[in-house]
Amino acid sequence: MAISYPISLPTHTGIAQVEFRTTNAVAYSRSPFTFAGQAHAYAGQMWAADVSLPPMHRADAERWVAWLISLKGQLGTFYLGDPLAELPMGSARDADTILVNGDVSSGDTISIDGAALSQTAYLKAGDFMQIGSGTSRQLFKVLSDTDTDGSGAAVVDVWPNVRTAITDASPVTVQSAQGIFRLASNETNWSVNNASIYGISFSAMEAV
Repeated sequence: MAISYPISLPTHTGIAQVEFRTTNAVAYSRSPFTFAGQAHAYAGQMWAADVSLPPMHRADAERWVAWLISLKGQLGTFYLGDPLAELPMGSARDADTILVNGDVSSGDTISIDGAALSQTAYLKAGDFMQIGSGTSRQLFKVLSDTDTDGSGAAVVDVWPNVRTAITDASPVTVQSAQGIFRLASNETNWSVNNASIYGISFSAMEAV
């Protein structure tokens, strides 16, 4: 059966560690004489991650190896999110049926409605939001505590900027939010030691 991307991560072992990074395309120049500087922000913003798996024996390791090879280097894509952020720190939950309020084509704020009414810190700074599905999915980080008003609406400050047009009433996922990533390299590698323990790690970047 042909593999259809994006694919999900294997779940049989869990992940030992993930290091997430955010990258912004900002040009900065500084005078060597006055040290006065000027910054210019370009549109580029991207998630990146380094994933380390726990030490494992062959039966578990080979499932990960096969998964990595199935990506065919940077061709294939996969879903990835913070494994410890299954629930928001705020009171927001998917059961609230949160929706995007109005079409959004760009910018660093997203209006939502359908949320619980008059909630303080409904979303907290550091929570995640996922909007879209399949290859149009985008993962956002909430940048400030967000309260809802008496009608269940709010404006959320997010990173990165919206890069794919979002239509009004698109569903917002706040639990186990994930973005779409691809491997950072076309080379796949793993190690095996004399105790028959496998070591596997890989780097990924958001599929922009």
